[in-house]
Amino acid sequence: MQVLTKRYPKNCLLTVMDRYSAEVRNMEQVVMIPSLLRDVQLSGPGGHARAGAPDLYTYFTMLKTIRVDVDHGLLPREEWQAKLAGGKAHEAENEAAAMEAEDEELEAQFHLHFSSLHHILTHLIQKAQQVTRKYQEMTGQVQ
Repeated sequence: MQVLTKRYPKNCLLTVMDRYSAEVRNMEQVVMIPSLLRDVQLSGPGGHARAGAPDLYTYFTMLKTIRVDVDHGLLPREEWQAKLAGGKAHEAENEAAAMEAEDEELEAQFHLHFSSLHHILTHLIQKAQQVTRKYQEMTGQVQ
């Protein structure tokens, strides 16, 4: 497992981002054969898998993709909109107008998104740990 080298306050978003990246890198190092994770459900409370829940392979690929964004940043806004909308400029204009109307609430929006991001990253850290643990159980690598 990778050790964090940077020191930030415990509840700092940068700390959570570093923990997330380290945990996903650890998952990638442990999971040598990702295809073993296909069609394996993550057990929920009581040891039962949720109906319709994604398999571990889906979690594995999602966690890796998010780690790249956390480590390297997002695409520039124009590229991201073009990629998602296929060049739908009208939707981008509507979104820009809505953002201007909300300028007065920027601080409240910032705190909402900041705390949400912190919560989501913490939840994703737990998912990475669960995928790693389940893979280790499946391959007999339980420590």
